[in-house]
Amino acid sequence: ASLVPAAATMHSAMATCAPAMACTSVARPTRARASKPGRSAGVPGSIDVPTRRRPHTSTRGNALVARAAPKFLIDKLESSTQTHKELTFRLADPDVASDAKEFQKLSKALGELTNVVEQYKRFKECELGIFEAKQMVRDAAGDLEMEEMAREEASTLLAEMDALEEKMTLALLPTDPLDAKNIMLEIRAGTGGDEAGIWAGDLWKMYQRHANNQGWQATIVSQNPADAGGYKEIVVELIGESVYSQLKWEAGVHRVQRVPATESQGRVQTSTATVAVMPEVDEVEVKIDEKDISLTTARSGGAGGQNVNKVETAVDLMHKPTGIRIFCTEERSQMKNRIRAMQILRSRLFELQLEERNKEITGRRKAQVGSGARSEKIRTYNWKDSRVSDHRLGENYPLDSFLNGDVKLAIGACQAMEQREKLEELNAEMNTQI
Repeated sequence: ASLVPAAATMHSAMATCAPAMACTSVARPTRARASKPGRSAGVPGSIDVPTRRRPHTSTRGNALVARAAPKFLIDKLESSTQTHKELTFRLADPDVASDAKEFQKLSKALGELTNVVEQYKRFKECELGIFEAKQMVRDAAGDLEMEEMAREEASTLLAEMDALEEKMTLALLPTDPLDAKNIMLEIRAGTGGDEAGIWAGDLWKMYQRHANNQGWQATIVSQNPADAGGYKEIVVELIGESVYSQLKWEAGVHRVQRVPATESQGRVQTSTATVAVMPEVDEVEVKIDEKDISLTTARSGGAGGQNVNKVETAVDLMHKPTGIRIFCTEERSQMKNRIRAMQILRSRLFELQLEERNKEITGRRKAQVGSGARSEKIRTYNWKDSRVSDHRLGENYPLDSFLNGDVKLAIGACQAMEQREKLEELNAEMNTQI
């Protein structure tokens, strides 16, 4: 049996965050004020610790005191350290080393734990250093210079512990198990007529540039070009590192306000396009009964030579229970188009399952793209003011850089927002335990 303990899946939240997150201040959970001082884990002897947020560093009185980390954090860090040891032991097993797939899986789990385990090791070293500084003050016997040196050392260690605790707390927040998945990106024209189709095409160009910047592989799976340019619908497969963890924040209605190329009077028009982000899934994750599928074939037409124009290579697939219909023409053979169509169907069905599950668990989640109405937007792209407004964040971004694929700042802000929400939940959980 494969040994990848559950704790190993909890530590990759920070690995995929956009660079913007590094400078985003995220509040740590704070414990309710206790009536008695606690005891700091990992330090020899007995050190009383206060429960206030910042340690006292006065040079008068008994100030060399380390603040106790929350028990839930210490428990998880100890568990992670043990898991790290077990994974290291497993990787040294010749049977595991000879199994490339198992070795890769365990190596990834070990890598996700290594950083937080090293931080915890340093955290305990800092606690020990503060304990030793306290002993130095006791042994100074009135030597003010030695006392001051010990207090300065303790102050530095206290600040480092504070920063380490914040990093470790963030690293131990639960992560979305889908974050490492590749995705199917679906962009559809919403309200706005021809301009909506043109806008859907502009959105695809934006994501294509972002994918190139990230080194992802993009493959158009299905497309339905609009008469005036752009697309009525386009589905693209994106393969790369942590694609879903970034682009899941792009799901929703994207509203544009500009003078369309088709507008002769120079009037500003508001149009929309919807974006759906569907994690790719394996056949074992979504079971599809062949009886529920209606499949017909047709000639693809367009570029591709005589084969696609004379042979019925296009696949028109209908999933009867949900009414999902997929028309796939991008491949040169019927079999490949059928495989592609089934791949898209699995992703869409999995997305529906996720929505239902999350609604039951949280009661908060809504469908990703809604009806495409202008009022359901997550973001507005305003040509006149040359800005992009993210309505979830209440933040504005430069339009030109955004359209050129530089969306990392907005993605990083969304990731930070999610972390704050998780920390608030963690706060509530901690306070109920006290």
